[in-house]
Amino acid sequence: MTDATPLAPGSTIGILGGGQLGRMLSVAAARLGFKTCIFEPSGDCPASHVANFHLQAGYDDTAALERFARSCDVLTFEFENIPTTALDTLQAIRPIHPGRMALATAQDRLAEKTFLQGLGLTTAPFADVTDAGTLDAAIATIGTPAILKTRRMGYDGKGQIRITDPAQAAAAWDAMAGQPAILEGFVDFTHEVSVIAARGLDGAVACFDPGQNVHRDGILHTTTVPATLTPTQRTDAILIAARILNALDYVGVLGVELFVTPNALIVNEIAPRVHNSGHWTQAGCAIDQFEQHIRAIAGWPLGDGSRHSNVTMENLIGADMDRVPQIAATNASLHLYGKPEARPGRKTGHVNRVTGPAA
Repeated sequence: MTDATPLAPGSTIGILGGGQLGRMLSVAAARLGFKTCIFEPSGDCPASHVANFHLQAGYDDTAALERFARSCDVLTFEFENIPTTALDTLQAIRPIHPGRMALATAQDRLAEKTFLQGLGLTTAPFADVTDAGTLDAAIATIGTPAILKTRRMGYDGKGQIRITDPAQAAAAWDAMAGQPAILEGFVDFTHEVSVIAARGLDGAVACFDPGQNVHRDGILHTTTVPATLTPTQRTDAILIAARILNALDYVGVLGVELFVTPNALIVNEIAPRVHNSGHWTQAGCAIDQFEQHIRAIAGWPLGDGSRHSNVTMENLIGADMDRVPQIAATNASLHLYGKPEARPGRKTGHVNRVTGPAA
């Protein structure tokens, strides 16, 4: 495949990561006639149940990475914390979408915030924290309450410590165990929304409607469309996502989380992949976020992202799996990930409920 030649049906798409996002990407690829090969170190992963091939090896196995790349026509990923050395090996053989710039930006919270501010976008106040002294200085500047976050590897509330009083700084830094971190000031916002946006190989951009997110214990609980936004806020949210896509020369689907405040939309974070808050598109759009991503990386035309229905998406987490028989008895769209066990805080599925036609 070249940038000028769309990927032909029957080609193989390689997906780094074997979780639920890789699973749903594989299903979308199959609908368009593509094969998928999953690269995932663990066995019996959700994506392996539906993909054509599963190459089980570690990200430090250079020979396996080379074999994986050569067996595929284009590569993508379902999570962003891929070692740089693995990317070096893969990129030398096959194109990877999205590209390295997007990954490097999203892998590091400091790089991400700096990038966003460089685009003229508003973020929460933040400061680089490398030791106890810089944390004290950051608190003196930003104030409390604030959140100390690891620069890398944090998700679903992990790697984050709330500081409500400067006296808590020493204990918070000790809990970081020497990991590079940033301090983020609190934002006074009414609610959070996210925009799922896509950019094709030809530079075309298509965005889905913003969804309104509710979190519990740091984990996304529900996303509802339409979100509570004024027409101007809705337009601004989509324009923000498009600006980020273009600045990164992005190819694929990107998630952009935004805080809604009376004065502005504040960018919380970006995710260079299909996103949990975009699962509603499976019930609300003719072309969902997973097919949109496959279309983008394959050089196919993008869908326009139009929404035909109002939807509420609910994550099924831990003991929520006990409710599956009751959910299955309703007129809801149930998606289970095939994980071997339900644990507290573990996403095991989601359900999409159509609440009416789009206005």
